[in-house]
Amino acid sequence: MKIGELSRVTGVSVRSLRYYEEQRLLAADRTATGQRVYTADAPDRVRLIQCLYSAGLPSSSIALLLRCESTGHVSAGMIDEVRGQRERIARRLEQLTEAAARLDALVDTMTSAADGTPR
Repeated sequence: MKIGELSRVTGVSVRSLRYYEEQRLLAADRTATGQRVYTADAPDRVRLIQCLYSAGLPSSSIALLLRCESTGHVSAGMIDEVRGQRERIARRLEQLTEAAARLDALVDTMTSAADGTPR
């Protein structure tokens, strides 16, 4: 599939796909005329990259994880990196859960005030 189709299928801009390639997160073959051609599994890989970016991982960490996934080679440093990123995400989830609970309480207070119902 060509870059435009990959962009449409994943909802990721062509510019981002080119960036992923520059960062060695995504690979493409080239036609004789230089057009990028991606394999059938490229949409899944792009979605994984997007997921990891959304979780706050830097491209260097994503590249490390993808290399490990594709080669099967694992080192202690890779494991430490993944554990560290997982712990950071868990802390962030706790913060977001607390923020959501506080917003729920605020909505309850606002709703009561708007209804004239004492709390």
